[in-house]
Amino acid sequence: MNKATFLLILLLFTVKSFAQAEPSKYNTAANRFKDSYNSDKFDDIFGMFSAEMKTALPADKFKATTSQLKTQLGPLTSVDFLSYEAPLAVYKAKFQNSTFLLNISLNDKDQFTGLVLSPYQPPVARTPINDPSVTETPVSVKILSGTIAGTLAMPKNASGKVPVVIIIPGSGPTDRDGNSAKTNLNTNAYKMIAAGLGKNGIASLRYDKRMVGESVTSVKEENMHFDDYIDDVYSLINYLSSDARFSKIILMGHSEGSLVGILAATNENVKGFISVAGAGVPADQILTEQMKSQPQYLADEFKVVLDSLRRGKIDKKVDPTLYSIARPSIQPYLMSWCRFDPAKEIKQVKVPILIIQGTTDLQVNVSNAEKLKKSKTTEVLIIQNMNHVLKDAPADKEKNMATYTQPDLPLKPELLTGMVDFINKIK
Repeated sequence: MNKATFLLILLLFTVKSFAQAEPSKYNTAANRFKDSYNSDKFDDIFGMFSAEMKTALPADKFKATTSQLKTQLGPLTSVDFLSYEAPLAVYKAKFQNSTFLLNISLNDKDQFTGLVLSPYQPPVARTPINDPSVTETPVSVKILSGTIAGTLAMPKNASGKVPVVIIIPGSGPTDRDGNSAKTNLNTNAYKMIAAGLGKNGIASLRYDKRMVGESVTSVKEENMHFDDYIDDVYSLINYLSSDARFSKIILMGHSEGSLVGILAATNENVKGFISVAGAGVPADQILTEQMKSQPQYLADEFKVVLDSLRRGKIDKKVDPTLYSIARPSIQPYLMSWCRFDPAKEIKQVKVPILIIQGTTDLQVNVSNAEKLKKSKTTEVLIIQNMNHVLKDAPADKEKNMATYTQPDLPLKPELLTGMVDFINKIK
């Protein structure tokens, strides 16, 4: 498939947008698409394409592709507006046989410049830890621009002070439990970590990233920077450091959260740092590597965006297919993220460090663990057959990705064992 047709891709670095009202022309276009699709009037849909779309996808190929799509999915029963971030509107498209996100972009002539189907995942219900040895309390921490909401999990029968771990979430609009409806992620990984730590006498604080779940901020998306995530962790550290129940604070950063944790671990109140599936190279290198699994035209166009950001310039002419990861309003964030080199930054961390990496991680490979090993005193734990969401998974991509939507699948046991042993050794 090329860029003008219906494209199913998993975008793992989505940043949540602020909601805007649906423009009337998008409502008209979405309903015209629905009516023409259901009436098999594929020529009418093609007639709504921009000149560039028509060149990229000739009529005969578009009709063949769309006819095949309808055979698989059946009629389109409803199209419900979800969000708008110019020039992209997102709809929940319910077909007879499945549900997807329908992403539409229009030019100033009201012609389609983008028409993309992507995975849809209904909102993930948050449930408490179901273990009598762990109690949970909601937490709300004020930050300069809003509030960070989370859950404090405490070992129920602890005597005296206990260690507490701040669980720093990974890439994209990830909530406190390790889930994200926007990126089709439903793992409960962070909730399972909290439960496992609690059963071993260790408290934890897991939280929704800003602009996710119950964490709110007045900062607009175009003004978001990577440093904001670091500031949020600092606020959580300050909150916990004044609580007499805790003997020491440890940071655990997963994926993108590893870099956040590295940069926050210089705080004097932090006594240890755990990196889980953390990159050992700057973000632009990781993103470029991950884009290799996407169609070549997407990888090439994403490279153009990154080259522009390296020069300190925002690329406003982004293919709509890339809007989830590179729309102009999140490029300042990408620019701020890419300037950090984890392998260099971790050298500034003076507390004990544990690096954990799985061998079947499709997003961050094992070589990153060695890049993060700053000295002989840094511990490295390589876990066989553990993937990016910390579950047992084969190297096969399809089977590996299937675990991203299996919330009841347990964590690899070596993960918690390694964390608990490390935490208990910290003075």
